[in-house]
Amino acid sequence: MNEKIVVPALGESVTEATIAKWLKSVGDTVEVDEPIVELETDKVNLEVPSPVSGTIGDIKHKDGEVVEVGAVLGSIQANGNETVQEIKKIEPDVKIEQVKDPPEEKVEKIVEEVKPLELEEEVEDETSLEEEPLVLTEEIPTNGSRKNNLSNTLSPSVRKIVAENKIDLKSIQGSGKDGQVLKGDLINLMSKSPKPSERKIKFGQEERIKMSRLRQTIAKRLKQAQENAALLTTFNEVDMSNVIKMRKDYQDDFLKKYGVKLGFMSFFVKASIEALKLFPAVNAEIDGEEIVYKNYYNISFAVATDKGLVVPVLKNADEMSFAQIENEIKTISEKARDGKLTIEDLQGGTFTISNGGVYGSMLSTPILNLPQSGVLGMHNIVDRPVVVDGGIKVRPVMYLALSYDHRIIDGKDSVSFLKLIKEKLENPEKLFLEI
Repeated sequence: MNEKIVVPALGESVTEATIAKWLKSVGDTVEVDEPIVELETDKVNLEVPSPVSGTIGDIKHKDGEVVEVGAVLGSIQANGNETVQEIKKIEPDVKIEQVKDPPEEKVEKIVEEVKPLELEEEVEDETSLEEEPLVLTEEIPTNGSRKNNLSNTLSPSVRKIVAENKIDLKSIQGSGKDGQVLKGDLINLMSKSPKPSERKIKFGQEERIKMSRLRQTIAKRLKQAQENAALLTTFNEVDMSNVIKMRKDYQDDFLKKYGVKLGFMSFFVKASIEALKLFPAVNAEIDGEEIVYKNYYNISFAVATDKGLVVPVLKNADEMSFAQIENEIKTISEKARDGKLTIEDLQGGTFTISNGGVYGSMLSTPILNLPQSGVLGMHNIVDRPVVVDGGIKVRPVMYLALSYDHRIIDGKDSVSFLKLIKEKLENPEKLFLEI
C-alpha cells in the first residue's frame, strides 16, 4: 500500500513553498512522523513528517522546485522495511534507487532484477596500484644555526618588526650568514602580494546563487517599507549603569529561581511597553484612510539565522513578568535558529525591537516592519565620557534609534517616546515596581 507525501497547509495567505531539501532518498526506510522533506516558505521553514512507517517509493519534485499546498511530493510504501533490508543483505553494495513492486510481492522477484556490479576492467598487476616513492629534487640544509638564529641572533630592529607584526620566523628562510633573518628579509616578506582568497580559488571570480524565498521576502518587504512609509529616525543615548548593576546584583538569584539569565532584552521590552501605552500612535498602523490603534502589545524582535533575518513575536508581552519575557525570548530564539518557527510565531506584531549591538553596531537607522509604524534599534554599549553633576565621568552608554512612520507619528511624539524609554532604562527599578 502506497501513502502519498503531501504538501500540508502552510498557514494563512501561504499557498506555495519551495522544496529546500529532501532529508531522505528513494529506498530509505522511515518511521512514522520522521521528517522526510524540508519546505521553505516566504515566512518559515518546516519539515514534512512521514505519514506512515515504510520505504520511500518515489520522489516527484526535486530540491528547489516550487510546489503548491496539497501537491503530491512523492510516496511511501507502507511496511516496506523488510523488503529493502532483504535486498541489501543479498547485495550490500547495490544502491536501491526505487522499489517498484508492492511489499506484498515476493522478495525473490525483486532480487532477480538486481544485477551484480561488474568491473569494466580487470587489474592486470596489483603492483601497478602502488604509489611511487616521493623523491626530493632538492636537499634543504639542516644545521643547528637555523634554530639558534630564530632565538638568539636577531638584530634589535628585526626583533622589533617581528614583535609588532607577530611574524612567524619559522616560515622564513633568512638571507644572512647561516640563514640569519635580516631586516631586508622581513621587508621583502611584507611587500609580497597576498594570495587570492580561498573563496575565490574555490568558486572563481564570481558566483551566482538563487535567492531563497525567505531572502526574497525580506528584500521585498524592506523595499515596500521604504516606498510606502514616510520613514524618519530619531536618536538618543542611555546610560546603562543602573541596568548593568541590577543584572550583576541579581543575576545569580534570578538564574537560580527562574532557570534563565536576566538579559537586556527584558528591560527594553518593559520600557517600550510603558512608552507605547503613553504614545499609542507608535503602536498603531495605517489601513487605507484609517488609523488602527492596537490596545495590545505584541513585541516583535529580530533574530539572525543562517538563512536570514526572521522577526518572531512576543505575544501579550505587557502581561508578562521579566522572567516570563526572558524565558519566552530564549524559547522562540532557539526555534528560530533551529528552523522550527511556525507561521503563528511570526504574525501579529505591533512594535519591533532590533538589537544590532550584539554584532558590535554603534549606530543604525532600522527599517520598519510593515504594517507596524515604529521600530527601536539597540546598539553596543561603550564606555564614554559624560558630564555628571558638573564633572566628567566614564559611563557605559548605548545609542538608541527609533525609526517611525511620519504619516501618523509626529516628531514631538517620536522624540518624547524615545526620551521616555531612556528615562525608564536609567531608572530600571521603576520597571520592576511598574511606576
